[in-house]
Amino acid sequence: MKRNVLKTALAFFALCGIAAAKDYEADVIVYGGTSAGAVAAVQAHREGKTVILVAPDTQLGAMSSAGLGYTDAGKAFTIGGVSREFYHRIWKEYQKPDAWNYQKRSEWDSAGQGNKGIDDEHQLMWIFEPKVAEKVYEDWLKESGVKVFKGEFLDREKGVKKDGAKIKSISTLAGNTYKGKVFIDCTFEGDLMAAAACDYHVGREANSVYNEEYNGIQTGVLHHDHFFKKDISPYKIAGDPKSGVLKYVSEEDPGKKGEGDKKLQAYCFRMCLTSVKENQLPFEKPANYNADDYALWLRYYDAEGLNGIMIFSKMPNFKTDCNNRGAFSTDFIGGNYDYPEASYEKRKEIVQAHKDYQLGWYYFLLNDSRVLPKARETMSKWGLAKDEFEKTGGWPFNLYIREARRMIGEYVMTEADCKGARETPKSVGMGSYTLDSHNVQRYIKPDGFVQNEGDIGVHVKYPYKISYNSITPKRAQAENLLVPVACSSSHIAYGSIRMEPVFMLLGHSAATAAAISIDAGVAVQDVDYATLKAKLLKDGQIVEMTPEMKKLVDDQYLKRVVAKKKTGEADAQKKTAQ
Repeated sequence: MKRNVLKTALAFFALCGIAAAKDYEADVIVYGGTSAGAVAAVQAHREGKTVILVAPDTQLGAMSSAGLGYTDAGKAFTIGGVSREFYHRIWKEYQKPDAWNYQKRSEWDSAGQGNKGIDDEHQLMWIFEPKVAEKVYEDWLKESGVKVFKGEFLDREKGVKKDGAKIKSISTLAGNTYKGKVFIDCTFEGDLMAAAACDYHVGREANSVYNEEYNGIQTGVLHHDHFFKKDISPYKIAGDPKSGVLKYVSEEDPGKKGEGDKKLQAYCFRMCLTSVKENQLPFEKPANYNADDYALWLRYYDAEGLNGIMIFSKMPNFKTDCNNRGAFSTDFIGGNYDYPEASYEKRKEIVQAHKDYQLGWYYFLLNDSRVLPKARETMSKWGLAKDEFEKTGGWPFNLYIREARRMIGEYVMTEADCKGARETPKSVGMGSYTLDSHNVQRYIKPDGFVQNEGDIGVHVKYPYKISYNSITPKRAQAENLLVPVACSSSHIAYGSIRMEPVFMLLGHSAATAAAISIDAGVAVQDVDYATLKAKLLKDGQIVEMTPEMKKLVDDQYLKRVVAKKKTGEADAQKKTAQ
């Protein structure tokens, strides 16, 4: 009887296209198909370990293959090891003639963020199309022989089995179980880390927690240009609070400067748009579209006369990596607060809300009669790229999760580490990007006008070390888990760490540490740092600043100062002449 029931069940699963649950086992289990996840899997395999990559994602590489092709490289000379190899592989792809199907390589303006988009001298490429990045990750993992299981979501309620502080296995909602010796959580959300009962934080810590300046609520602090420079009413009838508040403006008290909260910097889709008409797909009207939702943008544009509506960073083949610009743009401010702790279904709803907001805004710009011709003309040049994200109609696979959970591990990276104000122990890589946070909330000031809060951009002069202990949980909570993405960091320090090249280099270091942990039979917290450092250096990882690097930074800084002075003098002469 039992045998007949089993046969019936298996037949039902086969009919429905559902595979029977299976058990898998490897030395290293990587959870998360992000750029860090792909690199960690490749490096663990190179260390001679059996590896399984379990990914809830349907495509590999997360943001590097989901539109963020204009790499936030910071000081690119700090990017080494397998992370650097990724950008070399991108360079190799663009050596192929068929990679330039809409544009000649010689025609492309390849300026990057402080570096060359194409660096032929070092055989690196820092700017690229999403589909090229995805191909690199897919080919890389196939070459490595890593087993990859896509569309596998961790059972966050009961899918992590532990023996004391040691994770024995993880199970997915599909019923599959993955047993391993060391686990690496490479998700933006830190889902495995949280399900393993490790400490973590969501939102901004108060400045007092880690003795920081830019961590907590930042009311009154206006960095960059992502704030309202003119007095703009947030009410449906301008100046009349009784008329109600416009959409995308919060009526909540923003809190006091320096205090902590549970709110997050804004997410958006990093759109890959194209100006090539034959390669364009149109911006369709969302089902729940309401033109009046964008009334605040109209007032903003009318009041400030903006020169642009979003950042269009050039990528090959007349494509662009789009990002937020100004006080009202692609960032859906306030739309993500529930995301880190939300169920998978709720996360889908939040992602869809972000799509509706962004797609609705594009449609509004192109079709609403109230939009001035200049703005419509800017937007009318662009369309979704037919040859990108083909399974989702040209829309990116992934929402840009700039920040979600952050582990509270053995060591917490803070503003002091990024500024070089304290000695960071056990470096396994370097960061160098600006202390960067997008806006967190849009509120009504006491004077009755609208303002954004949370956008921070503080320059980091020198590269800084990232501690090995910031990717290890507290020993008593998980002794065989490494967390290179949702790592142990304050909000503002994470604003610099959270760049794709850094995630990859931390994934590399985590995989190397995992192999040493397995070979030595010790907890990840007990990995001998001298052994780890020697191996990382051998593999091209950069873990500390050399005198040559410091001189390079100082020389670059001096050039900027001289250039700024010349610009100022030229402007002064122009005013005098007028």
